[in-house]
Amino acid sequence: MRKLKNEELDRLEVAEFKKAKKSPIIIILDNIRSLNNIGSVFRTSDAFLIEKIYLCGITAQPPHNDIRKTALGSTETVDWEYHKNTRDLIKKLKDEDVIVCSIEQAENATMLNNFKPQHNEKYAFVFGNEVKGVAQDVVNASDIVIEIPQYGTKHSLNISVSAGVVVWDVFSKLKRPI
Repeated sequence: MRKLKNEELDRLEVAEFKKAKKSPIIIILDNIRSLNNIGSVFRTSDAFLIEKIYLCGITAQPPHNDIRKTALGSTETVDWEYHKNTRDLIKKLKDEDVIVCSIEQAENATMLNNFKPQHNEKYAFVFGNEVKGVAQDVVNASDIVIEIPQYGTKHSLNISVSAGVVVWDVFSKLKRPI
């Protein structure tokens, strides 16, 4: 096997990306401290044609050099918006018939492998602070809580890893053609 060169990957240009049909997936980053995590989520969002990223609370916003390092230009392709209050954003999205899903370990959470997204729905996935996770009031405001099954000794995944796992899983289940 021969490794492909970048020019062989048939990637979209920025203008093409902006016009492309997006996945019915929205990302909400709530009080994320790490600028590298933010940049990584932008990059994952670009890879799977995510509709939009909402940056909430203390989550930093582009342009920022530490976000740019890991985003590799995806802050220019993926639409994003800042909201100070996550609960207000959730109310707005729910009023637009978006299903809000917190990614958290909680009682009666739906395991990601059992989550069955519907093709005619739009979903917003909330990822919380690296230490405290998704705030309880945000969990309470969500339609669904989804947990990523984990089997080792640690009780959490890095936020950018969690976003990658969830986005890939939901994208794959929806089988969105690019």
